[in-house]
Amino acid sequence: MSKTVKDLTAGTAGGIAQVLVGQPFDIVKVRMQTAPKGTYSGMVQCATGIFRNEGPLAFYKGTLSPLLGVGVCVSIQFGAFEAAKRYFAAQNVARGVGGPEGKLLSPPQLIVAGSLAGLANSVVSGPVEHIRIRLQTQSATAPLYSGPWSAVRNIYGAYGIQGIYKGQVATFYREAVAYGIYFCCYDMLVQWEMKKKNIRREEINPGHSLLFGAAAGYALWGFIYPIDVIKSRMQTDGFSLTDGQKYRSTWDCVRKVWRTEGASAFTRGLGPTLIRSPFANGATFVAFELAIRALN
Repeated sequence: MSKTVKDLTAGTAGGIAQVLVGQPFDIVKVRMQTAPKGTYSGMVQCATGIFRNEGPLAFYKGTLSPLLGVGVCVSIQFGAFEAAKRYFAAQNVARGVGGPEGKLLSPPQLIVAGSLAGLANSVVSGPVEHIRIRLQTQSATAPLYSGPWSAVRNIYGAYGIQGIYKGQVATFYREAVAYGIYFCCYDMLVQWEMKKKNIRREEINPGHSLLFGAAAGYALWGFIYPIDVIKSRMQTDGFSLTDGQKYRSTWDCVRKVWRTEGASAFTRGLGPTLIRSPFANGATFVAFELAIRALN
């Protein structure tokens, strides 16, 4: 099995773990991000309202789309990131840096590799998250879509491919910044552990991989949460002015949210995100590392 196939397979395992662990927190985040100001006093009220009005299964509303889509997304992330790392490692060997195999990459190299992984991933993550958010925020009593395929068919039939890729500009910004930070943080911690204990990557304790993944997740959200809010706003906005569209572009969305709701709107829903992050991201990296070990 080639290295790329192994990376993609292990990335899929990481993506599935991420969705199963993080989905209940994610729906609370999205509801808080996209609701009018004052709808919820906090994440507890939001979560309680979802449970009381829609039942416990509502926390996994729209899960099929991310379970399939995020598996593909994370597979692409890790596949692209590991391919970029191999490219930079070969450059390091030619320059005589980065250790015997050139695998000790510098922070700028890791940031570029992570950003490339995020951009590659965004082609899939944009529509996957758009469909998921549409399902998560639709009315429980009068839903527009019966499921992810219904949403895809209806949106594509009415608005074409542009409708499916609604909010894609914000997605590009988010993924490039987010995954540059995310993968750099994780791999720097891995390199630190390897050098400190003089061990190989596959010898790192899975518990440490869990902690490193949690730290990477916090680093990611600490930098890009406001961009994520804008992405969610764009993806739940109406498709045309006659459908109640509020925002003409990504920057128009930024200006209007700032003007009408203030700076606090850009951190709304951050609580459930920070609670979710260590579990979901820790699970992602542990699943990836264990899958890679099993495949080698």
